[in-house]
Amino acid sequence: MAASQIMFILFSAMIVIFSILTVTSRKILRAAVYLLFVLVSTSALYFMLNYQFLAAVQLTLYAGGIVVLIIFSILLTSHISQKFDSSGLKKNFFSALAAITGAILSIVTILDYKFSASTVAAQEVNMKLIGRGLLSVDYDGYILPFEVISVLLLAAMIGAIVIAKKGAPKIAESPKSNQE
Repeated sequence: MAASQIMFILFSAMIVIFSILTVTSRKILRAAVYLLFVLVSTSALYFMLNYQFLAAVQLTLYAGGIVVLIIFSILLTSHISQKFDSSGLKKNFFSALAAITGAILSIVTILDYKFSASTVAAQEVNMKLIGRGLLSVDYDGYILPFEVISVLLLAAMIGAIVIAKKGAPKIAESPKSNQE
């Protein structure tokens, strides 16, 4: 077995294990850390496929940005020690049924598809063209959607913090007078 095959199996196993831990963990901060491991392992698979740009985006945007945003949200709302309630047997059964159905559907679809090798030679990636496309405001530019999404995420983050900080109004207790 070649080293690349061993690395693929290792990263795939990490993705599966940490994905399961992410959705089954009852502590929210641990779930966020497990998600970080899933995203880093996914970027490692991209590096193995020589998709350096996708791997870099995966690391910076998802593993770096989104997970840090989630962890800051957890820490800002003071719910670091929050423990989720355990789900019932009925919910576990239907969740497992949905996961198994999705896995079977995906496997059948992949096995039925006729993959064929491409005869076209790989093209050189022009990073300047990609960079101009991402930062352009022209017809094919993507800077406006990125800015709109960043404002939307900021508004959602502020709204989530405000909702999480809201609680029952505290009734101020009157100080007891020291009458002797």
